[in-house]
Amino acid sequence: MARAWSLKARPQGMPKHTDFAMIDLDQSALGAGEVRIANRWLSVDPYMRGRMNDVKSYVPPFALGEAMQGGAVGEVVESNDDGIKVGDMVLHMAGWRDEAVVPAAQVQKLPALDVPPQAFLGQLGMPGMTGYFGLLQVAEAKAGDTVFVSAAAGAVGSTVVQVAKAKGMTVIGSAGGAEKCAWVKSLGADAVIDYKGDVPVVKALGQAAPKGIDVYFDNVGGEHLDAALAHANMHARFAVCGMIDVYNSGAATQLKYLARLIGNRIQIRGFIVSDFISRAEEFYKDMGGMLAAGTLKRQETVHEGLETMPDAFLGLFSGGNTGKMLVKV
Repeated sequence: MARAWSLKARPQGMPKHTDFAMIDLDQSALGAGEVRIANRWLSVDPYMRGRMNDVKSYVPPFALGEAMQGGAVGEVVESNDDGIKVGDMVLHMAGWRDEAVVPAAQVQKLPALDVPPQAFLGQLGMPGMTGYFGLLQVAEAKAGDTVFVSAAAGAVGSTVVQVAKAKGMTVIGSAGGAEKCAWVKSLGADAVIDYKGDVPVVKALGQAAPKGIDVYFDNVGGEHLDAALAHANMHARFAVCGMIDVYNSGAATQLKYLARLIGNRIQIRGFIVSDFISRAEEFYKDMGGMLAAGTLKRQETVHEGLETMPDAFLGLFSGGNTGKMLVKV
C-alpha cells in the first residue's frame, strides 16, 4: 500500500509532529495519460509552511486529511503515456509520499546534466532557479555589485553566492554558526556574517560592507531586511523570495530604516520562481556551463525514509540543514 503524509491539524506557530499524520493511498489502475512513479527523493522547503495555513495565497493551502504535495524525483514504474517510459527518472510535485500517480503532462524528464537525480530538487531545481533568476533578473545584479545574501548556507542562498561570484560580484553572506559560515566562505563569499554571534546583523553588515550594498537577496526578512535597508546604496535592488523569520511567529519586520527607501530610491520586489518557469532552458544552459567549469558546489542534508519527513521539515526552522534539505525514500 502506498503511503503519504497528510496535514492532520493546521499549525499554530511552530508546527508539531502531531500536526501530521500518515495515510494510505488508493492503488487504483492508471487512467489514460497517467504514470505511476516510485519516489526516490522528496524535497523539503520553507514555502510549505505557508500552505499549512488556511489563507489565500499564490498556491492553495494543503487540505486537511489529504496527501500533501511538494517537489519529488522518482522512477516511472508504470506508464499509460507514449512520451514517458518505464524507467524514466522524472521530476514532479507529488511529494510527501512514496508512490505517486499523476498525469504525464505534469512530470518532467530530468535534464541531461552530469549530476545525481536529487540535484534537480536543489541547486539545479526550484531552489537554484529561484536564486538564479532572483539575483540576475529581479535584482538585476551585475558585475561589480556588492551583494548581501541572507540564509546563505541554504539551498537558495548558496546558489546565489556562487552565481554572484561567477558573474563578478562581491558577496557578503549571512549564516548561523561557525560551521555554516565556513562553508559559505568556501563557496567564494568575500565575507560572512554569523547572525548567531554577538554582533547585531546591522552592525556586522556595516563592518563587512563599509561602502554599502547594491543588491540584497532576502530569504529571511526580520533583522536581515532591516540591516539591508540600513546599508543600501543609491538605487539598490532587493529581491525577496522568502521570510522564514516570520513564517511561524507572524512577527513583523521592524522596518526601522524604511525611510531610506525614498532618498536612496531603493527598489524592493517580491517574486515567485514560477514567474520564470518558461525560461528553464536558459537556466539549465548557464548553470550547466558553470557545472562543467567546476564553479558550482552543493551540499545536502539527507533524512532517510518517508517516516522522517516531518523531522526534516521542522529542521528547516531550527538551522538543521546545510544546503538542500532532502528525504531519501
